[in-house]
Formats: sequence, C-alpha cells, structure tokens
Amino acid sequence: MQTRTLGSTGLEVSALGLGCMGLSSGYGPAADRSTSLALLRTAVDSGVTLFDTAEAYGPHANEELLGEALAPVRDQVVIATKFGFAFDEHGKQVGVDSRPEHVREVAEASLRRLRTDVIDLFYQHRVDPAVPVEDVAGAVGELVAEGKVRCFGMSEAGAGSIRRAHAVHPVTAVQSEHSLWTRHQEAEVLPVLRELGIGFVPFSPLGRGFLTGALDASATFGEGDIRAGIPRFGREALEANQALVDLVRQVGSRHGATPGQVALAWLLAQGPDVVPIPGTRRADRLAENLGALDVRLDADDLRELGEAADRVGVVGARYSEAAERMTGL
Repeated sequence: MQTRTLGSTGLEVSALGLGCMGLSSGYGPAADRSTSLALLRTAVDSGVTLFDTAEAYGPHANEELLGEALAPVRDQVVIATKFGFAFDEHGKQVGVDSRPEHVREVAEASLRRLRTDVIDLFYQHRVDPAVPVEDVAGAVGELVAEGKVRCFGMSEAGAGSIRRAHAVHPVTAVQSEHSLWTRHQEAEVLPVLRELGIGFVPFSPLGRGFLTGALDASATFGEGDIRAGIPRFGREALEANQALVDLVRQVGSRHGATPGQVALAWLLAQGPDVVPIPGTRRADRLAENLGALDVRLDADDLRELGEAADRVGVVGARYSEAAERMTGL
C-alpha cells in the first residue's frame, strides 16, 4: 500500500483511506453489522490504515462499529473521529457545539466507543460561530498534552478559521468535500493548507456515487438517503451533469480503468498531501477504489479532466441551504 503523510506532525496513512459514515447512516438504513465488520477487516487486510468516523454517524453507532472491528489491529491503523454537533435526547442533531467542555466530553465518550486510549486525528466537524476557533484549538491542544488525542483536524472550515486555529495548535489535516464536481476549495483553502503544511482529506471523492457512473437521471433515493434532499441529485441536475461522467468514462477507457478509479486517480494526482476517503458498503467496490492507486494519469489526462469540469459547470448545490450554512466556509 502506498502511504502519504498528513501535515507537519508526521501522521503517516495509506494513500486512500476509508470513509465509514455510510455503514451506519446517510444512505438509508444501516448496513448489516456482520457485513460491515467484515468489510472493515478486509480494508485492513488490503492495506488501508486511515479510517474516518464521527460521533454524529449513527449517532455513536459508527464509532462503536469501528471500535469492535479495529480493536485487534489498533496498532496498525489510524482512527479519525469528529466532535462539534449537539444532539437532543432522541439522538437527533440539533445544531453545533464546540464549547471546550463539550469537546472534552465528546473525546472521553469517543475513546470508550472506539475501545482505544488515544484518538489519532480529532476533527472539529463544523465551525461553531458561537465559539472562537482559538478556544477550540486550545481545548484539543489540552487533550493532546494529556495523550488522549494525537492530532487536531478541522472539517469544512474556511481559510480564515484554519489560520486562526493553526496559530494556537497545529492543524494536521482539513477535511472537506472535494472531487471533480466539487472544486470550491481550490481558490482559497488549498493554498492556505500548502502554505501552512496541512494535509487535505477529501470526503465524497466520488461525488456521493455520481462519479462512478452508476447514477443517471432516472435514479431515485430511498428514505434516509441524504441525496434525496441535495439539489445536485435532482433529476434535471443529474441529466445536466452526465456530461462530466461521460468524459471521465472516456479517460478511463484509455487506461483500462472505471470512472470511479479515474475520479480517485485525479484527486491523488493533485499532490502528495491529498488523501481521499471514499466510502462503500461493498467489498468489490472497496477493491475497485483501491485499484485507483495503480491508475497513472498523464499531464494531458489531468488537463482534459480539469478543463472538462470547468466547461461542463456542475448544476445544483452540493447541500440544502440549511446544511450549507453549517459548513463554516
């Protein structure tokens, strides 16, 4: 397995990680537990070392799943989890909460669920407008000093917030949605990450399944599937955006690669500080995703893909208005 290093703290991880949210939430009912445990262990056997979860996925169920699956190989893997949301007594997300005392409460609970004594990478899931990021960075820094957390990360944060947090405690990685059809980070965030020596972890690198070529304008999404409420997955948007997938498929045909593998290879080629975390519930898809590590796109391929993404112009917002307001960008 190829490896990459996130940030200046020397956190070495597999070049492709595994986003684990979909095993428990986001895409309909949770997957069968035994199947999910088997998938996680297959990922380990395949060389994946970075596993991404959060207290919000379930909530709590995803961390518990990873805790069970990864406990026997804990010294071989890097576990990233997240804090920063508030929940009511029924487990429903009701806003953000990054108060220092809450950060500590979440850390302690996550450690128990993950069956570990240290969280390798602890992300602020969303910027909390009510709490200065300096206070958040300071709270995580205290956990680092106590040996409960190794590295501090931020998710969906803007360039200004990243700078302010990094000035208090080093930010090892920033996680944001990024792919051939979601490139808004290129203008401001990525230059700051490279200036400060911070790694970049793209989530939804396959466009929530769109860039695999498995979806077309006739696609429907069941109850509990977040794509049902995302404008980009409306029928007209899917039809308009199909031109991008067609181009990705054409590039793949020249390399004997699937559209999904091309999309991941494009991301990997953006720099050695980029570690995508595609998610899946299926072992065959896991193997396909890892196959992207063997796809070598040349300069002409990369230029063609980038220009096509600019030319097509993706139709539809990536979140609902309410969700977009919580990104902190």
